[in-house]
Amino acid sequence: MFSHVFVSVNDFERALRFYDAVMGSLGIELRFCDRERPWAGWHSPGETRPFFVICKPFNGQPHHPGNGQMVAFAAASRAAVRASYQIALNSGGTCDGPPGLRPQYHENYYGAYFRDPDGNKLCVASHVPALDDA
Repeated sequence: MFSHVFVSVNDFERALRFYDAVMGSLGIELRFCDRERPWAGWHSPGETRPFFVICKPFNGQPHHPGNGQMVAFAAASRAAVRASYQIALNSGGTCDGPPGLRPQYHENYYGAYFRDPDGNKLCVASHVPALDDA
């Protein structure tokens, strides 16, 4: 469905540290990083698309997070949701909704919401029933 998703940032090096930590916790691989441009992109292991890309805005203006916009990443388990959420907070992110069930979406939706250091809203969600990691 998607070719790539771009999220702009103001401080590329700070964002790179944040996203390296969060993506690493989810097993998502860094595919490219060009500090001169600056931009970096990740994708799932063994895949070529879609990319998740961070960059400075192409128009040279400051980044402003969009109201109502969010990027959600899939996690293999509820434990993975909790781990990536904690890594995000430890890496400069802020809480926008702690890990937990969100039955208003469906009975097995377990998600956590946070913002990156530039204010972009992110989610990590698992859609599978709890096994041993309730």
